[in-house]
Amino acid sequence: MIDRTTLDRRIDQALSREPADLVIKNIDWLSIPTGKIHRGDIAICGDAIVGTGAGYEGKVEIDGTGLTAVPGFVDAHFHLESSMVVPYEFERCVLPHGTTTAVCDPHEMANVCGVRVLEYFLACAENMVMDLRVKLCSCVPSTTMETSGAELGVDDLTPYKNHPKTLGLAEMMNYPGVWFHDPGVMAKLAAFSDQVIDGHAPLMGGKELNAYIAAGIQNCHETSNLAEGEEKLDKGMRVFIRGGSVAKNLQALAPLINPQTAPFLSFCTDDRNPLDIAAEGHIDHMVRSAIGMGIAPELVYRVASRSGAEAFGLNDRGLIAPGCKADLVLLSDYRKCEIHTVLKSGRPVNSELLAARPPAPSVEFARHSVRRAPVSAADFRVRPEKAATHVIGLIPNSIITEHLEMDLPLENGEKKAVPANDILKVAVLERHGKNGNIGLGFVKGFGIESGAIASSIGHDSHNLCVVGTSDEDMAAAVNALIESGGGQCAVRDGKTVGILKLPLAGLMSDAPHEQLAAELGELRRTVRETGCRLDEPFLQLAFLPLPVIPYLKITDRGLVDVSAFQIIGV
Repeated sequence: MIDRTTLDRRIDQALSREPADLVIKNIDWLSIPTGKIHRGDIAICGDAIVGTGAGYEGKVEIDGTGLTAVPGFVDAHFHLESSMVVPYEFERCVLPHGTTTAVCDPHEMANVCGVRVLEYFLACAENMVMDLRVKLCSCVPSTTMETSGAELGVDDLTPYKNHPKTLGLAEMMNYPGVWFHDPGVMAKLAAFSDQVIDGHAPLMGGKELNAYIAAGIQNCHETSNLAEGEEKLDKGMRVFIRGGSVAKNLQALAPLINPQTAPFLSFCTDDRNPLDIAAEGHIDHMVRSAIGMGIAPELVYRVASRSGAEAFGLNDRGLIAPGCKADLVLLSDYRKCEIHTVLKSGRPVNSELLAARPPAPSVEFARHSVRRAPVSAADFRVRPEKAATHVIGLIPNSIITEHLEMDLPLENGEKKAVPANDILKVAVLERHGKNGNIGLGFVKGFGIESGAIASSIGHDSHNLCVVGTSDEDMAAAVNALIESGGGQCAVRDGKTVGILKLPLAGLMSDAPHEQLAAELGELRRTVRETGCRLDEPFLQLAFLPLPVIPYLKITDRGLVDVSAFQIIGV
C-alpha cells in the first residue's frame, strides 16, 4: 500500500511541480517493452521512478553522460547457502553485480536445522537492502531415501504463507510423489495452489510433464537441453536458465531466447560459490555470456530483469518506467555489461548504505550441527559377492550422472577401487546424530590420483560426503570435518592438506565473502595437486547424494537408481 503523502509527492515530482528526490541526467536507458535505447533523464521519488524524458531537476543529480541504464537483475531461483556466506554478506557480495532481487529456497539449511531456518531467513530479508524473497521449502527431505536433520510438513509451512517476504512453495523435487499422489506432497500442492509453486523437472517430458504442470507447478530451473526447454515452453512452463558453479546450462539453452520466448525465460544461479562470483560475477556474468553468444542485448536484459519479476508477480520492477521500483544498473558498456553504479530503491549501493542495516539476526542455532563419532578405515570396506558393480559416472559441469556398470576387482572378499582407471570409492555418512548410516559405492570421473576430499555439503540432506583412493585417507578426511564442525577438506597420506571451515550448519561461514573466496581458491589449488582436474570438485561431490537428479546417485542409505526411484546394492 502507498500512503496519500507518497502519492502526492510522486505526482508532483513527475509533473516537475517540485524537484525530484534524485535525477539521473543525460543517460541512455533501455525500454524493456520496445527494446529501444532512449536518451534523457530518469527522475526518482523515494524508492520509485516517477519520470523518464527530458527537463527534470533533482534535489540530488547524477550525471549519466556516457552511461546506459537497465533494470536491476533478478535471480529467479537460488540457494543462498551455496554462496557459503550469511544473507547480509551475500547481498554485500552480489548487489555490486546488479542483482537487486533474488528468490531463494533455504532448503539446504532447513534440511539440517528445520523450521528455525525459515524464521532466520525471513528476519534477514526484512532488514536487507536487496529484495530477498523466500520460497517455503517443499521437500525437506527431498525423498525418503536419505536421512536429513529435519522434516518440514505442510503444517510447518502454512504459518508463513502470507508473510510479505514469501512467494509461495519452493521447488517440488519429489516428482514421483506428484505422479503417485504422495499424501504429503499433495497436501503442500493443495495448500499453495493459489501461489507460485516452483518446479524441478530434469529431463521430464510427455505425459509425465503434463501431469507435473497440471498439479500447479509453474517453472523449472533443471532444463539442460534445447528440446527439453522447447517442450516446457510449449506447455506453458517458465524456464529458468541456470548459470551455477557446476550446472551451467546457458550454452545449451541460449538459442531458446528470442522475442517470443523472452517473457517466459529467466536467469538463475541455483548454486554459485563466492569464488566464482568474485572471478566472473553473478547474473551479470550470464548477461555478458549470452550477449557474447550473439543474443540481442535487449532480449538478454529482459530475461535478466522483467521476466524474472513477472514469474513471481513482482510487477513493480524490471522496467525503467514511472511507478516502478528504482532498481537500476548503470553500465559503462552496454554490450559487455560493465557495471558503473547500482541503485536499489533509488539509493546508490555503497558501503554506507549497507552499514546502515539493523544488526543481523542471530544464527547461533546453526552451530555444532555435525553429530557423529569419528570413523575408521574399516568403515569404508565394501564386501559384495560379485565383481559386477554399479558405478556413478561423473559428467563435468553437470549435476546429472551416468549409471555405469563395471567389473571391479575383489581381494579377500573386498571390492576395490581402481585409481589407475579413475574409479574411486565414494561414501555418504549420516551426520545428524540419528542412525549412523554409511552408504558406500564407486564413482568414475574425479581424476584423483592420491588422497581424498570430503564435504559436509551434500545436497539436500547434507550428510558427510567423501571420495578417495584409500579407505585410510577417506576416514581421515571425514574425521577432519567432524572435528571442525563442517566444511570441505583435502587429505593426502593421512594428513589434512587443505580445509575450508563452514561452522554454520556445515554449509556457511560468518566470515567476509572475500575471505571465503580466497580460502576456497587455495583449497581448489590443493585438490588439483591430487590429480583432480574438475573445475568444481567439491560441488560435483556435493550433488552425488541428490536422489532426484538422474541417473545414479548415493545417499547414506546406499546407491539410488533415480530412474527406478529405489535403493540398489553396490
